Amino acid sequence: MSQPKLPSTLQEAIRYFADPQRCQDLLSAMRWPQGPACPKCNSLRHGFLKSRNVYQCKECRKQYTAKLGTIFEDSPLPLDKWFCALWMITSAKNGVSSYEVHRALKVTQKTAWFMLHRLRLALQKGSLDRKLMGDVEVDETYIGGRGRNMHVDKKIKLQRNEGFFRKAVVVGMLERKGEVRTAMLNRASTKLLEAAIKEHVVPGSALYSDEWRGYQHVGKEYAHQVINHAEKYVEGNVHTNNIECYWSLLKRGIKGTYVSVEPFHLFRYLDEQSFRFNTRKDNDQGRFMTALSQISEKRVTYEQLLGRTTWQ
Repeated sequence: MSQPKLPSTLQEAIRYFADPQRCQDLLSAMRWPQGPACPKCNSLRHGFLKSRNVYQCKECRKQYTAKLGTIFEDSPLPLDKWFCALWMITSAKNGVSSYEVHRALKVTQKTAWFMLHRLRLALQKGSLDRKLMGDVEVDETYIGGRGRNMHVDKKIKLQRNEGFFRKAVVVGMLERKGEVRTAMLNRASTKLLEAAIKEHVVPGSALYSDEWRGYQHVGKEYAHQVINHAEKYVEGNVHTNNIECYWSLLKRGIKGTYVSVEPFHLFRYLDEQSFRFNTRKDNDQGRFMTALSQISEKRVTYEQLLGRTTWQ
């Protein structure tokens, strides 16, 4: 019997992933193209225990599953729920809330929140990605609620610790007709901006920014051109319209879907939106498969998400 083709819509995905064995086979094929490999001795000789749904190495006798060493590790949830949640988060333009996942998959809201944060970890790319080049737009934005809307106790605590109320600072770099990179900054200083731009943009590239003085120094290593927004927004090829459109997408998701995002978790939401933007030319199936290929060697625990333990 031939294997059904991979789904291309959410309805097809729900039907396709309803078979636990099909989920197991897909995850195993993505992780081990040459066949399941023992995580202890790397042997390819294995058996499969149907009663426990685990592989068993014929060399060292270790039992393991395709979830081991992935964002799914130690999760009691079946793969069909994980795969449907992954499909939802990669295909929803403005993101998907934990309450929506809670209702759609019949899990608790707390579980759905944990699931989504683990999935966002899979959407995160490493530092070895190619740097941006060519025409690159750079801009900073501020994310957070208004001070006058903050609860008085929280505002007093924040002012006691920092002396003033401030929003989270995010710098974005967008290669025209290409990808976007974002980075959180402690504050909007020239030194931090320079470090972020040098990390993600090839020196000598054409850099476009607004007239803010924080970009003046870093622009010396690039073909830097400035647009004065007090006078105009476009002058020939000089503008920052693309990165500003990206900020609009990001804030639409944060304000409209997630409503409130803690600064401690903000970088995860940036990774989520960047992934969807960078794969915008792909279809839902392509985004899902790309995300599924990035689940290995990534794991976050509930205690780490709450800030009770540090990352390993």
